[in-house]
Amino acid sequence: MNYKKRIKELVDKLNQYSYEYYIDDNPTVSDFEYDQLFKELEELENKYPNEILSDSPTQKVGGFAVSKLEKVVFDEPMLSLGNVFSLEQLKEFDDKIKKEGYKPAYICELKIDGISSSVQYKNGVFVLGATRGNGIIGENITENMKVISSLPKKLKKNIDIELRGEVYMKNNVFSKHNETRILKGEEPFKNPRNAAGGSLRQLDAEITKSRNLDVFYYTIISPSNYGIDNQLEALHFLEELGFPVNPNYKLCRDIEEVINFVNYWDEMRKELNYATDGIVIKVNDFFMQEEIGYTVKSPKWAIAFKFPAEEVETILEDIVYSVGRTGTINPRAVLKPVMISGSLVSSATLNNEEYIQLKDIRIKDYVVVRKAGEIIPEVVRVNFDKRTNQELFQMIEYCPVCKTKLVKEENVASHYCPNLKCPGKELAALIYFASKPAMDIEGLGEKLVEDLYNKKFIEKITDIYNLKNNQEKLMELEGMGEKSVLSLLDAIEKSKEQPLEKVITALGIRFVGTKVSKIISNKFRSFDNLLNASFDEFISIKDIGDITAKSLVEYFTTNFDLIKQLQAIGINPIEENRNTKEQIFLGKNIVLTGRLETMTRDEAKKAIEELGGNATNSVSKNTYLVIAGSEAGSKRDKAINLGIKIVSEEEFLEIIK
Repeated sequence: MNYKKRIKELVDKLNQYSYEYYIDDNPTVSDFEYDQLFKELEELENKYPNEILSDSPTQKVGGFAVSKLEKVVFDEPMLSLGNVFSLEQLKEFDDKIKKEGYKPAYICELKIDGISSSVQYKNGVFVLGATRGNGIIGENITENMKVISSLPKKLKKNIDIELRGEVYMKNNVFSKHNETRILKGEEPFKNPRNAAGGSLRQLDAEITKSRNLDVFYYTIISPSNYGIDNQLEALHFLEELGFPVNPNYKLCRDIEEVINFVNYWDEMRKELNYATDGIVIKVNDFFMQEEIGYTVKSPKWAIAFKFPAEEVETILEDIVYSVGRTGTINPRAVLKPVMISGSLVSSATLNNEEYIQLKDIRIKDYVVVRKAGEIIPEVVRVNFDKRTNQELFQMIEYCPVCKTKLVKEENVASHYCPNLKCPGKELAALIYFASKPAMDIEGLGEKLVEDLYNKKFIEKITDIYNLKNNQEKLMELEGMGEKSVLSLLDAIEKSKEQPLEKVITALGIRFVGTKVSKIISNKFRSFDNLLNASFDEFISIKDIGDITAKSLVEYFTTNFDLIKQLQAIGINPIEENRNTKEQIFLGKNIVLTGRLETMTRDEAKKAIEELGGNATNSVSKNTYLVIAGSEAGSKRDKAINLGIKIVSEEEFLEIIK
């Protein structure tokens, strides 16, 4: 296996899945599948630490923060939690903590399957609500939070406080909404979590109010300000203030009591009126939490035990295929509709030919379908006892759209259509070009792109920028009045200002994701330079391998005219050449420890990040530098043992001058 290529594949996949989960509220893979890929990436990165990519999900907190909503920067990041899926893994979590010399009591809480949020109060009055976003930058949803009846607007004490918790939709509320939507001919919500996420991000608070959301809170920022020493005290304090706290928490003296709690709720969760997909286990004592520390992404003192996903048997009635933007052929199972986790399921992902053959899936089989994490289901296995005379699966040989013979390259799992003019590929490419990760053209969603493509308004990406010449015809389209058309045309015009890395991403070059787009935009800085770049120039760049370099050369050679057309339209971004000193910590992990005298920790972190570095919480072999203030403790000692460079606060100030 080419481990460099696999690492890049995993990073690109996981980042895309994170975007779908955090921003679209429409994940396309199960939590289990995501976590298995994440663990595979961690194992590869541990084995090949020099190949860790800067945009790897193991090196950052969470999702994305992109929407019309105003941005909120968190003083303290909203970290995610690591996941375990078995009692054995849960015991391993406990063993790791004990090996460090700790004997903790644990607090166990139900993991609510909702939308993470942060709220702030000033003098006891609610002043700010925000979504988690990417854990560092969230979205301001204050007005929408105000209409959630279970969220207190005035506390029982006149204090300043910031909390973290979960916004969710009760199961009975979810069912009523879907009954109403179906009667109105509207598409039903997929599940309570998606419904809660979409409701929270409404620009009209009245819509949010009508959705009848609820909240639970569980984390206090800077609990020592209130004389609180542990999580149990924190939950009691939240209750005293008037916050909704999930009552199903328990202090456990050891891991055996934790396991008993997990087993109990694995059975009893079906009786609850809200979705819970696991148990959060935390070291109870806050001082011990700080001593145990953090990874870049999550605390080491907490873990989420994920309940087994619900599995249901049904009939696989057919296998159908779609074409992706780079020509990838995506097989999908058509299922006899069945209810799973409160949703009617009629299709499931099949990934690729290798996946289907490995599980020996055949049309008309009885299959077990799992809908983990309340999202798009997957075919887990076949019930071979019920198999009769089903024919062996045969992968299609020709593109389902243009009928071109498919190609499958060595070491690539998926087949793809090589036809550059394939209508399926063209449509998928147009949809992706306008999407949020790419040119982010507000209002030009998948349905409208498909409509415009079918009506011959657009066939290639440059046609999007000529829609202004068809303003009157656009107004004749269903749901497109004058105001909508003007807003769309304005958004299209604004997209010309996107930076080079986003434009490169939008082009949909094979094997080129957001990471490579950023790298080559920083290196070449303009389309003109990219058009003249050679294979040797691409291959000389770290993180770009032979296949990607070849793909880049082929694309810019084949699409020379397209790039020139984009430049003529006004899409010709030029990246400024960054001063070397501005990026002295580019991609490096920097750890702060001890007490700083001349600046706050937040100011020091900001300085590190402005110089391109990552301010991380724990020392490891991937740490580049440790900044040690007075009273530096175990982190400084660990850095010495690992041979990592340590500088004082004064030396750090000299470096960043």
